[in-house]
Amino acid sequence: MPKTSARLLALLSLLQARRDWPGALLAERLNVSPRTVRRDVDRLRELGYPIAAFKGPDGGYRLDAGTELPPLLFDDEQAVALAVALQIATTTGAGIEEAAARALNTVRQVMPARLRRRIDTLQVTAVERPATRPDPQADSSVLMALSAAVHAREVLRFDYTPASPPGADDNGAQTPPRRVQPHHLVTWGGRWYLIAWDLDRDDWRTFRADRITPRTPTGPRFTARELPGGNVAAFVTSRFQGSDGSGDWPCRGEVILDLPAAVVSRYTRDGVVEELGPTRCRLVLGSWSWPGLAATIGRFDADIEVVGPAELKDAFAHLARRYANAATDAPATPYPIQ
Repeated sequence: MPKTSARLLALLSLLQARRDWPGALLAERLNVSPRTVRRDVDRLRELGYPIAAFKGPDGGYRLDAGTELPPLLFDDEQAVALAVALQIATTTGAGIEEAAARALNTVRQVMPARLRRRIDTLQVTAVERPATRPDPQADSSVLMALSAAVHAREVLRFDYTPASPPGADDNGAQTPPRRVQPHHLVTWGGRWYLIAWDLDRDDWRTFRADRITPRTPTGPRFTARELPGGNVAAFVTSRFQGSDGSGDWPCRGEVILDLPAAVVSRYTRDGVVEELGPTRCRLVLGSWSWPGLAATIGRFDADIEVVGPAELKDAFAHLARRYANAATDAPATPYPIQ
């Protein structure tokens, strides 16, 4: 590689490593004169790199964002991290699978052989949880529009398609657009959601991004409210658990299982497991309903002692009758869902 070209690549690598570079320090790192640095900066500008000069006692240069994406330089660890991230991009639910595959192919083609071998030996297969139907993909342009509104703190108007219950008949009635103050764009269980303050309902709402059709233009800017609890993760968890913001499930019970704590903890995601002995443990778990909680605990193949509450004992009794009726083909008595 010619000396000048090699020096340009070295200069570009330095400019990408930090925001501001004093000209004298660049000249020292490249072992050239400040005049040579100025000429090399001009050459990079001609190639499309938006390099800005700043004045002052330590006047120098910074690599700014431009209107187009110029070629970039990555160190070894950055290149490997980028390739791994692109391999698992199919699990984001953001509708970028094809673009991620093309980007991965582009990155791989220009990698040195030593890095290409590392990537080829690290073949990541993203396996999502089983589902009765595939999760809908959110449109990447919608995600960008939502993210822009969140960042700018501008009132967002959009059409929202709610979930229809099985057998529902759509009569074609037009619903007015929603008006919200968008606060956060989050992912949960492979889906994208918008957390926002609904201006018409005067309350916090969570909207699925794949059901949102943004309208333009956006509304006026607003002063962001504080989320209940002040923590995004806790707020989202509490919403999906069906509570009023306490972060708890609407139904929570406590049992003692004749199983080691190490075994139960491997299959318990949101519960608390306490060891009571080599073969016994205490399990505190939550669910949407008491029958659902009883059925979840019943999947452990062990004797169960219900500590409380009484609703959980009643749910176990109901399931026992239901299972007994199923074994004898007798009709079961409906249980009042909590």
